[in-house]
Amino acid sequence: MNSIKMYRAISGRIRGEAGYRDILVLAIPLIFSTGSWAVQHFIDRMFLNWYSQEAVAAAMPAGILNFTLVSLFLGTASYVSTFVAQYYGSEQKKMIGPVLWQGLYISVLAGITIMITALFSDEIFILVGHADRVREYESVYFRILCMGVIPLVASSAMSGFFSGLGKTWIIMIANFAATLVNLVMDYLLIFGELGFPRMGIKGAAIATVLSACVSFIIYAAVIFRRSNNTEYNTLRGWRFDQTLFRRLIRFGLPNGVQFFLDVAGFTFFVLFIGRLGTENLAATNIAFNINTIAFMPMIGLAIAVSVLVGQYLGMDKPDLAERSVYSGLHITMLYMGVIAILYLFAPDIFIAPYAARANPVEFKYTAELTRILLKFVALYCIFDAMNLIFASAIKGAGDTRFVMYAVIILSIFVLVIPTYVVLFIFKLGIYAGWAAATGYVVVLGVVFMYRFLRGQWKSMRVIEKSPAAIPPSMPEAPAGKLEL
Repeated sequence: MNSIKMYRAISGRIRGEAGYRDILVLAIPLIFSTGSWAVQHFIDRMFLNWYSQEAVAAAMPAGILNFTLVSLFLGTASYVSTFVAQYYGSEQKKMIGPVLWQGLYISVLAGITIMITALFSDEIFILVGHADRVREYESVYFRILCMGVIPLVASSAMSGFFSGLGKTWIIMIANFAATLVNLVMDYLLIFGELGFPRMGIKGAAIATVLSACVSFIIYAAVIFRRSNNTEYNTLRGWRFDQTLFRRLIRFGLPNGVQFFLDVAGFTFFVLFIGRLGTENLAATNIAFNINTIAFMPMIGLAIAVSVLVGQYLGMDKPDLAERSVYSGLHITMLYMGVIAILYLFAPDIFIAPYAARANPVEFKYTAELTRILLKFVALYCIFDAMNLIFASAIKGAGDTRFVMYAVIILSIFVLVIPTYVVLFIFKLGIYAGWAAATGYVVVLGVVFMYRFLRGQWKSMRVIEKSPAAIPPSMPEAPAGKLEL
């Protein structure tokens, strides 16, 4: 009897509404999309490690500093997805195009702001205090990445249009194309193959900018088709809407600030580690890069959870929204658990590509150190899953201010200050710094789980109430069910 009940429970969770199937139908293209981004950065760092240890050491600090600055705008513009999901769920489809355009205007503001920052790249990295050769690479890499901000942020808003509707296969196609362009141009420009100049880290940055342009072009070609304009006002909704823009800023900016501070906390961490020496910095960069193999695909699943929460809340079905969150959590926990075991017992699977063409004498200590750092990553993997899913769930409802305040407080008092204290006051070394980073992820996951369990998010909405209308003769299923 118990086995029958268990079978029915598992079957219901797999096939039932807001179950594993609904999550995976929506999430699989997003998982491949974010996974392709992880592969792109993994191979990018691998190529740079083949080029020189200074190049791979410089890529992480410069890249993450660029991403930190962009993340404020990226997080705000990407919140278009929650608006689209809730408008779609409440049958207010004509509002979808206008809110997308407000996200595109944010990308223009981002481009202007970041390009001004790029003018001071040399001064910024002199203050960081890394070795001269590393600093030169950092400055060049940072300046070129800043040129790709507008297509990057605009693509984030555009992908929010598709994810909010549940049309995630288009996101996968755009990301695959961008990744292919990046990897091919990476190899050609870093090493100077097929007649291209040998540009090293500068070539890697140019390839990244080109890939952002590719995804932007693909999204634009689909979004502005006549059919989408007819249904969602994707062309007619181009005007700046002060009221809608303010609402996007009201809910999206805390999401951007949270994203910014979360990335900024780890930026300070990486910069602190860099002051311990090039080998410590290179090992930290490689460990974080390997971690993206686990982390980035699950961001795709977290986006799916956020979209389903938004759609179900738009339909006034908070119970199904909650069920979709737990379905996503189960899948994420299983995946992260497997990855954690591999980090603990088979780390060389991930380290081997970096060693393939690296200087064996230079890389020996870096590889040994990376194996140990991956044990820290394994320890916080499960809590990272909680962080991803529960934070995405409450943000999908509109509870972005809590997430922002939590990250502000915890990144300062649990990550940045403790890392500084153990590294530079007590001089306990790199392992103590990584222990502080692990503690930060653990605490963050627990805090977001507590907020989710409190349940206030169930009554939140980011959109205005839909006007009274005659209901359709047949109810429309969530977009996630229609994919695949």
